[in-house]
Amino acid sequence: MHKDIATPIRTKEILSKYGFSFKKSLGQNFLIDPNILRNITEYAGLSEKTAAIEIGPGIGALTEHLARTSGKVVAFEIDQRLIPILDDTLSPYDNVKIINEDILEADVEAIINREFEGFDDIMVVANLPYYVTTPIILKLLMERLPIRGICVMLQKEVGDRISAQPGTKAYGSLSIAIQYYTEAEMVMTVPKTVFMPQPNVDSAVIRLTKREKPPVDVISEDFLFTVTRSSFAQRRKTILNNLTSQLPQGKEKKELILEALSQAGVEPTRRGETLTIQEFGRLSDELYPNFN
Repeated sequence: MHKDIATPIRTKEILSKYGFSFKKSLGQNFLIDPNILRNITEYAGLSEKTAAIEIGPGIGALTEHLARTSGKVVAFEIDQRLIPILDDTLSPYDNVKIINEDILEADVEAIINREFEGFDDIMVVANLPYYVTTPIILKLLMERLPIRGICVMLQKEVGDRISAQPGTKAYGSLSIAIQYYTEAEMVMTVPKTVFMPQPNVDSAVIRLTKREKPPVDVISEDFLFTVTRSSFAQRRKTILNNLTSQLPQGKEKKELILEALSQAGVEPTRRGETLTIQEFGRLSDELYPNFN
C-alpha cells in the first residue's frame, strides 16, 4: 500500500517539491485526513464496477482513495500547474485519467461515453471548490447524465440549503431544484481543521441519489424553476408579492396570479419557504399558460 497523500507531512512534501502556492481564486483547500476520505468513498458506495468522476482533484488526495475503491476515475482539474503533480502522485494507479478542463465548459456526456465503456454504475465524488459548488451540481443534474448520484464535500451552509425541508430558514429555490432531481441527505459534517490551508467555514458531505422520476410532473421544468426563484426573491415577502414583482408583466397580471394561486390551493399570503415542491408544481402549471 502506498503512503497516503492526505497527511499533513506528505502534503507539505509534495507542495514544497513543486513549489506550489494555493490560488484563492480557485478555492483550493486540500484535505489532509485519510479517514475523512475513506468515509466519503464509503458513503459514495463504490466498487470495482463503479466509475468515478472527480472535480478538482488538487494533488490527488481523494483521487487516490477513488482509484483504490472504484474501477476507473476521471478527474477534471482546471489548474494547469497541478497536472505534473498529479502525474507524479497518482503514478502508482493505472485506472486514473486526469482531464485539464473546466467541468463547467466540458462535454461531460461525451467524456462518459468515451472513458466509461462497460461501466453501468457512475458516481460523481469530489471535494468541490466552494465558489462554484452550485453551478457544478446543477450542471451535472440538468444535463441528465447517466450517473447514479453525487457525493461531494461542500460548504456546510450550502449543504444545509440543498437538503433543507419546507418551513425552515435554509429552504429555498436551490433546495427545490436539487430535490426535484435527487434525494438529498447530509451524511457528515467536516471541521475546517482537516484542510490545508484552513477555510473560514465548516464543511459537509452531501449525498444526492438520482430519482427515477421527479416528485412532481410539470408542463415545464424551466418554468417551475422560474416560479420557485421568483417566490424566494425576497424572503420576507408573500408569494403573491414576489410573483407580482418578479414574473414578466406580473403587476398587470396580478389577477391571473391570484387566480392561479387559488386554483393551486395556495393562500396568497403564504411565503415561498412554506410551500412543498408539489405545491410549487401545481402553481407553476396553473401560471404557465399566462406567462408563456
